[in-house]
Amino acid sequence: MIIGSVCNRPSLLNTAHPATGRLLAYGCLALSMSLVGSYVALSKPLVLAFPVFLLAWLRFGIAALAMPHWLRRPPDEPSMSTRTRGLVFLESFLGNFLFSICMLFGVSMTTAVSAGVIMASIPAVVAIGSRVFLREAITRRTALAIACAAGGIGLLAIAPAQSTAHAGGTGTPSIPWLGNVLVFCAVLCEAAYAVIGKSLTGKLSPKRISSLINLWGFLLSTPLGLWFALRFDFAAVPLGLWGLLVVYALAASIWTVWLWMTGLKRVPASQAGVFTVMLPVSAALIGVLVLGESLSLLQVCAFAFALLGVVLATWPARRR
Repeated sequence: MIIGSVCNRPSLLNTAHPATGRLLAYGCLALSMSLVGSYVALSKPLVLAFPVFLLAWLRFGIAALAMPHWLRRPPDEPSMSTRTRGLVFLESFLGNFLFSICMLFGVSMTTAVSAGVIMASIPAVVAIGSRVFLREAITRRTALAIACAAGGIGLLAIAPAQSTAHAGGTGTPSIPWLGNVLVFCAVLCEAAYAVIGKSLTGKLSPKRISSLINLWGFLLSTPLGLWFALRFDFAAVPLGLWGLLVVYALAASIWTVWLWMTGLKRVPASQAGVFTVMLPVSAALIGVLVLGESLSLLQVCAFAFALLGVVLATWPARRR
């Protein structure tokens, strides 16, 4: 696993100079959300080839085969309490399983750029969740960063609507409003993922969290996944899509979770939530550069606001 090999070294993050460790944490968070946005956009060809529940089941299954050794509890890690087990289940059900279902169905009905518009609201939703559930104080700079993300959403909202006539592709109904609602449900799931993950990082290692929530995702998706698998013609899937499926599974269940949990150990959830703006930015860029969708000047300005929010949230504070 070359991606995140530096960020995943606990000794490096814990023993480095505080400023260096925090910069590494920022890098892990930004890379994690950029990968999420990329695989959200690239999942559009996959949802044309596979039923959504089968795709989710295959994703969790491939990832489970790649990291069985991560399930082993380290000698220095205490046994999980009932509360921790419940949080692990919620982290998987909301941030892993339900997020995948809502996002896959959503992007099949709308465009990657439209999904990026809605996902730009994640920082604000994460900040509210961290304030309510974790009692984290929202600093003035973090609030300003969230305001920048909100400003970007406002610009995107008044931008000319992109055509969604071919959002679903052949055989998939294009219902933009329903797709947008499902993407917003995925936003709520992603916010819960960030808030619950902050609680888990104080109790479990990033590797253990990644493997446990993926295993729960596999168990939750197995009944419907098997039902669709028995009726699916696997031989009709092109070889290139199988390669894309493997990359999608590894990115969605291993790399992104691993990087996010590693960075979250050093950064408050409300501040980490600002990095989720990288999700819609990367999703929209993939939609434009790879999937051939259009991007207006107003949308470019909106994403510039989002990136300004990241700069505000990560700029070193002045020491007194």
